[in-house]
Amino acid sequence: MSLPTPTLHTERLRLRPFAVRDSEALYALQSNATVLRYWDSPPWTDPARTEQFLANCHKIEEEGSGARLVIERVSDTAFLGWCALSRWNPDFRSASLGYVLNEEAWGHGYATEATSAVLGWAFETLDLNRVQAEADTRNAASARVLEKLGFVLEGTLREDCVVDGDVSDSWVYGLLRREWQATSGPTTGASPSLG
Repeated sequence: MSLPTPTLHTERLRLRPFAVRDSEALYALQSNATVLRYWDSPPWTDPARTEQFLANCHKIEEEGSGARLVIERVSDTAFLGWCALSRWNPDFRSASLGYVLNEEAWGHGYATEATSAVLGWAFETLDLNRVQAEADTRNAASARVLEKLGFVLEGTLREDCVVDGDVSDSWVYGLLRREWQATSGPTTGASPSLG
């Protein structure tokens, strides 16, 4: 079952499906060791990874297992990063949330704004009951984003990631539909379009 990737609009951002024109900015983001220092895989060193990533975006959409969206600033269409809803399971009514933004976008509230729009779309469109997110325990900024969105820290996965020999722990966060509705309400301020 296909899951069309939406286009979402917030006050400052547009979230949209990936396109070939994003290749250069995507590679710059995913090859940046500072940006990916808490990521669960090493920075890219081969530009061919970009093509694989874009092909996988289409595969995820075709399979209906999730959506990856570019985060771009409305004022200048700058590529700020991307966010994703993955591992959508309609039987369990659950999915996972992930995001990565370039350094210039840090500290401006873009991660919270973008992921809030994705969550609003997901809860309203996919009838989700639960969304899970994981963050490296050293990544306090990402933990703050999740907590602002209403996620609850549920536990720690000990030594669950090994990237280039560096072993790290991850926090597991969960957000239930009723918690989302209590804090954000059914309307997100984002307007989805499937065009």
